[in-house]
Amino acid sequence: MTTAAFTIRTDPDTLQRLDQLAKQLDRSRNYLANQALEEFLELQAWQIGKVQAGIAAAERGEFAADGEMERLFAKYPKSLQDTDVAS
Repeated sequence: MTTAAFTIRTDPDTLQRLDQLAKQLDRSRNYLANQALEEFLELQAWQIGKVQAGIAAAERGEFAADGEMERLFAKYPKSLQDTDVAS
């Protein structure tokens, strides 16, 4: 596998934590940074895909029926339903 180098800047505490974990796992700092970057990229790609699929469904007019939403809301305690998610 061909690799390319790049530099990141991070605070000393993060670097210390990375080095400590690398030592505990007997892995290099580079290995752990690559693993973290791969996981981040995969998660972001998955999330963007889900958002785009949801937008496409909405543009096609595909929305949940009222009964379906009521069944979904019924699964959660009333205290959670009254929570203002904007705050």
